[in-house]
Amino acid sequence: MSFSISAAPRAGFSRRTFFRFAAGASALASLRAITEPQLAMASFPKFADPNIGIHIDANENPMGPCDAARQAVANMIPRGGRYLFNMEDEISELFAKQEGLDPASVVAFAGSSEPLHYTVLAFTSQSRPLVIADPGYEAPIWAAAVSGAPVLKVPLADPRGAAAHDIRAMLAAASNPGVIYICNPNNPTGTLTPRADIEYAVANAPKDAVLLIDEAYIHLCDAPRSLDFVKDGKNVIVLRTFSKLYGMAGLRMGFAIARPDLLAKVASFSGQNPLPITAMAAAKASLLDSSVVPTRKKLIADTRNQTIDWLHKQGYATTPSVSNCFMLDVKRPGKEVQAALAAKEMFVGRIWPAWPESLRITVGLPSEMQVFRKDFTQVMSAPTAGLALPPAPRRQASRPFPRLS
Repeated sequence: MSFSISAAPRAGFSRRTFFRFAAGASALASLRAITEPQLAMASFPKFADPNIGIHIDANENPMGPCDAARQAVANMIPRGGRYLFNMEDEISELFAKQEGLDPASVVAFAGSSEPLHYTVLAFTSQSRPLVIADPGYEAPIWAAAVSGAPVLKVPLADPRGAAAHDIRAMLAAASNPGVIYICNPNNPTGTLTPRADIEYAVANAPKDAVLLIDEAYIHLCDAPRSLDFVKDGKNVIVLRTFSKLYGMAGLRMGFAIARPDLLAKVASFSGQNPLPITAMAAAKASLLDSSVVPTRKKLIADTRNQTIDWLHKQGYATTPSVSNCFMLDVKRPGKEVQAALAAKEMFVGRIWPAWPESLRITVGLPSEMQVFRKDFTQVMSAPTAGLALPPAPRRQASRPFPRLS
């Protein structure tokens, strides 16, 4: 599968016209996207029950939606018998106005997992590989498995230091990449790739390659955003979500931002289901509340920094995160520590094969991180050799997950 990317008319493009491009969609469109909770479920049999233990394993925001968003959801419930298609364009237009974008370059989705999945399907193939950082977010790998595309994993630069994407190595990994995926800040390390490096990628990537810049965690830091590349008409697709800082992981709302011709190719793999009106109402209220981002960014940063400082004083290294997660080097097989913590009903993140002695820790509430300190101290003061998580129930184990090693 190969695409020649060219400009397309920008006028009159909306979510409804966007989905008209899906009329001839491939059968691949019916294959579901892998998401963060599904990957977490693959690690923990008890993940699906939120009433069991403390969950700092899926990069969720336990604060939930802001007060304005909660009220907006409550107000919308009586209208739940209507599709309210006009809201879909309204929420995209609001975001576009706030960011100085052409509304034709913004399409709303139920989260950012779907457009991530569809982008990889649209622009990779057996001859157009996916290039991804390692360790990095694994969902694009699953999509590449569907499209039959090779996956080229490039180790992070300075892994014991800045742990940024090695942009030059990623560009050198393939002569004809379909998608170069950059998660900034990175999941699972929470680390930043400098703006200058991303500019280098935009300027030097092969002309038909698409840079997929995942900004799921961008609200948690002060780094420059990447939306200006879209404004400049570059071969860039930017993803945004309300699942992280905005605390809407269970409500599902996000955006794909790109040139309309790129969005049209993504649309050929997408369905036409209307978005949940409660999620749209919550997203609109969140965007209109200017206090949400700075207030929550500080609260999460304070809790993260206090936890990391404590771990450093105990002699453990972490990645220099600016996000709501970080990698913790436990100096022994990470799966054993993960299992020992799970036995205390403290569920931490999964293991990346590239860093087998590291765990991803999600920043929870201050009270949850205090319990984490206690449980972690107890686990690390005892032997963990031979410990393992119990097998997942058959219902979960039978689900097809990608091979990530």
